Amino acid sequence: MNHETAGHCVAIQTSFEIKNLPFSEIPHQSNLFIEYQQNPLSLKKFYPSIVESPTQIPQKISEVLENYQTDRELLCNALETTNKSFGAGEKTLENIELLRKPDCVTVVTGQQAGLFSGALYTIYKAFSAIKLAECLRGKGHQAVPVFWIAEEDHDFAEVKKTFVLGDKSEPAAVAGGLSLIEIENTPRDYTENLPVGAVKLDETIHETIGELLKSLKQTEFSGQLKALLEESYKPGETYSTSFAKLLTKIFSKYGLIILSPLDKNLKSLSAPVFAAAVKKADAIREKLLARNEALKAANYHAQVLVEEDFFPFFLIDENGKRLALKKNKNGKIAAKDSKREFELDELIEIAENSPEKLSPNALMRPVVQDFLLPTVCYFGGAAEIAYFAQNSVIYEVLQRPVTPILHRQSLTIVEAKHARTLKKYDLEIKDLFGGLENVLPEIVEKHLNRETAQIFAEASEIIDSQLDRLDQSLSQIEPTLAKNLATRRRKILYHLGALRTKFHHAQIRRDATLQRQIENAFSALLPHNALQERTLNVATFLNAHGLYFIDWIYEAIDLDDKAHRLIYL
Repeated sequence: MNHETAGHCVAIQTSFEIKNLPFSEIPHQSNLFIEYQQNPLSLKKFYPSIVESPTQIPQKISEVLENYQTDRELLCNALETTNKSFGAGEKTLENIELLRKPDCVTVVTGQQAGLFSGALYTIYKAFSAIKLAECLRGKGHQAVPVFWIAEEDHDFAEVKKTFVLGDKSEPAAVAGGLSLIEIENTPRDYTENLPVGAVKLDETIHETIGELLKSLKQTEFSGQLKALLEESYKPGETYSTSFAKLLTKIFSKYGLIILSPLDKNLKSLSAPVFAAAVKKADAIREKLLARNEALKAANYHAQVLVEEDFFPFFLIDENGKRLALKKNKNGKIAAKDSKREFELDELIEIAENSPEKLSPNALMRPVVQDFLLPTVCYFGGAAEIAYFAQNSVIYEVLQRPVTPILHRQSLTIVEAKHARTLKKYDLEIKDLFGGLENVLPEIVEKHLNRETAQIFAEASEIIDSQLDRLDQSLSQIEPTLAKNLATRRRKILYHLGALRTKFHHAQIRRDATLQRQIENAFSALLPHNALQERTLNVATFLNAHGLYFIDWIYEAIDLDDKAHRLIYL
């Protein structure tokens, strides 16, 4: 199968239905993100290299290549070594060879090394980069996709667990019901504050894989999923290497290059940008403080808190722990939870000669990434887009071209059984945002017992009308009686509403099928009351559909479409 495409970065002709849902109709989206999606050029102050669509990315290639200074041979040698250790296929190794050429750029994305790949958006990020690289090649530009594992992060709580959609096991559960099942793994000798890439799996990973597989319904693809996980997640692997091996297998035919920033060779290549940032740390801090104020003045939020003691790096101590560095009142740089202090010159020397002892923070990381790689574009989520509104000033201080950021593809997978439920009860995905407690009563009144619902509506209207008449009469006789009526009116309507709610619950209890179908739809489509992609692990769908699911997602990717997209399988 040939995956090269030319022209716009659109979806391949698919056999399944795709619908769009604008982010403006999805709750809890930030003003900055909505504006970025709808009117990006209005934010040029915060995003100097902003583009309106992926079709404009080729305009950035010459600037990237002119400013790229990293030794490609050393870079690609390191990438070849690590990707071979992950089991890279022919397509990935070909892309690494292509990256050695002086006119090749990278399309980059990245994510923390979540358990079993973490949430679904990890998969969507990777395919966004893959698809744009293919589109650029289709237009005659040399480009390859790179996935940067954020393995230096030490927030283990974010990566140690994931969620699958499995059969309910509670005795009182409705037959055939689904529930979110949390799968977690913490090695027995886990030490806090270690970079995730240094956390090693132990024998407990076997139990965790077993728990995941037991949670899922057995299908013809369960064996394939079991092999996929067991081949990637083994005792002795780290959270990062197992994550990399799993992604390598999933994207084997798409040529995705995996980058591990903890690699010593890549750390050495990063030394110049580390040293430059340490030298200019004060200027970076002042620019970030000013940028945050500018964002607030424009009624946008600053994603990352920047304070007067800000420093752009963490220290990796002799025990491998990642400790925040802060500028103290004495003008020195102090390591958090440690008595160690450094003069700026000491840190410059460390950056130049022992860069493995430093780790960039969230705002500095993209700058390091784009120093190592000839990055023409980065795909991120809404939070990362907010980061870039802040950290563009770091690029400017270090005299680096600011990398454009595009929002990754955002998808909800709607399987046939849940599509039927939505159709049966005249629901759209956006109706679910109101919550289960609001959707069920509407279904009862529209589909289960319209007659009783109508009686409640009429009773409410009649009572309200008669109380209005009584209020007018009492107001003429004695105003205090009217005030007393207002209090009692609220109680009357409250009790009528409470009775109506009990009617809803009673009706739902009589229809176990409805209850099961609606609860299942919420679990599958809006787990934790958030978009599916932010919670569910890809294992749910690999178990149901096998690796065909990966190809379906590839086919559905359409980078010209900025909306959230509903994929009906």
